[in-house]
Amino acid sequence: MSITIYVPCDSSAVSLGADRVTAAITQEAAKRGLDINLIRNGSRGMYWLEPLVEVATDKGRVAYGPVQPGDVPGLFDADFAQGGAHTLSLGLTEELDYFKEQQRLTFARIGKTDPLSLTDYIENGGYRGLKNALAMSQAEIVQAVTDSGLRGRGGAAFPTGIKWKTVLNTASLQKYIICNADEGDSGTFSDRMVMEGDPFVLIEGMTIAGLAVDATQGYIYLRIEYPHAYEVLNAAIATAYKEGYLGENIQGSGNTFHLEVRLGAGAYVCGEETSLMESLEGKRGLVRFKPPLPAISGLFGKPTVVNNVISLASVPVILDKGGDYYRDFGMGRSRGTLPVQLAGNIKRPGLVELGFGLTLRELLYDFGGGSASGRPIKAVQVGGPLGAYLPESQFDTPLDYEAFAAIWAVVGHGGIVVFDDTVNMAEMARYSMEFCKIESCGKCTPCRIGSTRGVEVMDDIINGRNLDKNIPLLRDLCDTLLNGSLCALGGMTPYPVLSALNHFPEDFGINAKATAA
Repeated sequence: MSITIYVPCDSSAVSLGADRVTAAITQEAAKRGLDINLIRNGSRGMYWLEPLVEVATDKGRVAYGPVQPGDVPGLFDADFAQGGAHTLSLGLTEELDYFKEQQRLTFARIGKTDPLSLTDYIENGGYRGLKNALAMSQAEIVQAVTDSGLRGRGGAAFPTGIKWKTVLNTASLQKYIICNADEGDSGTFSDRMVMEGDPFVLIEGMTIAGLAVDATQGYIYLRIEYPHAYEVLNAAIATAYKEGYLGENIQGSGNTFHLEVRLGAGAYVCGEETSLMESLEGKRGLVRFKPPLPAISGLFGKPTVVNNVISLASVPVILDKGGDYYRDFGMGRSRGTLPVQLAGNIKRPGLVELGFGLTLRELLYDFGGGSASGRPIKAVQVGGPLGAYLPESQFDTPLDYEAFAAIWAVVGHGGIVVFDDTVNMAEMARYSMEFCKIESCGKCTPCRIGSTRGVEVMDDIINGRNLDKNIPLLRDLCDTLLNGSLCALGGMTPYPVLSALNHFPEDFGINAKATAA
């Protein structure tokens, strides 16, 4: 009887030795004359346990990890192919506390299936959303997405249904769907996990978006640093064309949707939607003035939906189970689930998908297990390199767009980077200014010049020079960046800088009273 063994093909797992473990398992099984069916699945998102090897048993899949090639002979000796006990045995995968406490909607299949098996995808609920969409009017599809309360998962949190409705109601012979897969924020990897671990869910989501707004062409603008995702996406797209899920006559419906992957330009600013479209058009990635909005005049001047990976990958479950089902997760105006990514100085780094409302403290300690160093957590940065630094006093803030806005912070793409009490927050503020300086497209003066002067002022502050003059100057520079920049790169750089200054004044060589000046 064949034994089914799963080893992730996720690039993070591969970087930790998953390919070598796969080779070792194959060789050891051959040596022992065992018939195995080895499947490369996506990652379950528990990265401190990677490479995580799973074995199918009558009771469910049993996990072992982290496994290295040298562990493989001992695992076979312990009869791990039948779920046998071993020091690396973790028990049933879906009973692990980190995993079973989650509410996986967008990530329901990731880690369970072979990413490139369309059969696996369909058997696990795939393409049911598209089937329903094909039987609905365009207005009904848009209404379902609107009813779900889905908001953009890339940063601005704009209601997805409103964006789609604008494109639907804008007359044009040609419209486009763009997936912003230029995942450049620090501590974020959920987009990559979807593209590598469940590419068909993104393809299905983009196809539904195309049907909804009458767009016949889609582009995935992929971060150039994601070679594994590039291969997987192209292979999945080829399969979708072959099986009639993309092309001129989708599943015999008469509807058309074409899709291709375009590699990004390697610039952080190309994650901004108008700069991304400039890059897609073959031009330098410079930010455009708005209005007009991309929904009215976007790619090549045509109405364009621009959503990020998680937004589009959330659409199939909404069309499958209904907008009300998705809306029942979350809190306030933050509906559905958010894949949160824990990174940095954290004991258990990984991905947690839950409905909005969980607090930072619960994420950091119940899921993350505290700092990897064992020292107190001093600060976390949420929402990428332009997100605010939050002190321990704000760890009870629920993960909610409005709750974060109330403390002058952003949820963004859901990335959380953790720092213990050895971090110097003045140095982190300087890094934020330098990041803006390096990544600025240069089109607007506040961002281009303000960030350059900001680095110089930060150097003076860190070296203790003229604090009475330079602290107010830093605040003035941040005010200029915040209110004068053309896009969020310059406009949000004040978030990490001022939050570091306000919450950790001692790292700037000043007392708390002085920061209020």
